[in-house]
Amino acid sequence: MQFGILDWPLFISAGLLLNLTPGVDMALVLRCSAGQGFRAGAAAALGVGGGCGLHIALSALGLSALLAGSPLAFGLIRWAGAAYLVWLGWRLIRPPGGRRQSLPDGAGALPAPSSALAQQATPWRRLFGQGFLTNALNPKVAMFFLAFVPQFIAADSPHKSAAFGLLGAVFVVNATAINLALAWAAASLRQRLGTDQTRQPALQAVGRWLNRGVGALFVALGLRLALGESLR
Repeated sequence: MQFGILDWPLFISAGLLLNLTPGVDMALVLRCSAGQGFRAGAAAALGVGGGCGLHIALSALGLSALLAGSPLAFGLIRWAGAAYLVWLGWRLIRPPGGRRQSLPDGAGALPAPSSALAQQATPWRRLFGQGFLTNALNPKVAMFFLAFVPQFIAADSPHKSAAFGLLGAVFVVNATAINLALAWAAASLRQRLGTDQTRQPALQAVGRWLNRGVGALFVALGLRLALGESLR
């Protein structure tokens, strides 16, 4: 019971199951990996982990509790997150300028790597930023941590903040590991299918519909967040 932490095995297993639940973060990682390969997906996964880490830090410091008690602040952040998801989803559904053949943010089909594709690839730092903002601008994540993590901290623990931070760090590491594994799986499938040149037209069509599907999901989740529904 170091730091007053309870039921480590239960916490880890429950966290892994929660991280395997499909959602916005997972969809973003898979999209980036399918479009640009493992490093792009890894950048998005690390960005998601960074956003999650921010929520953990704020929760451990008590700022998320203050946010939960301020309807105005909570509403502003919720609307900002919803607007970002809708904007990102719209860019996937309809690329800038209406050019259907150009896939935004390197999120296209599963083509084989080429110099032309490399020139169009989205920088990793931008993909990292997308992952970070997608998670950080969702106040429901902060509320989730405030509800979930304290269940594994003893009421009489003298180091509640430290225990919260440690549990949160373990949760973020596990979540990032899962997202990296998903990125690797999607990138491996992309590479395997992309080696057959005869499949390129079909794969590009699949990629366009993948973008539209993920974009529609982001728009729907953004609207759901704006209406106050939980994304988890």
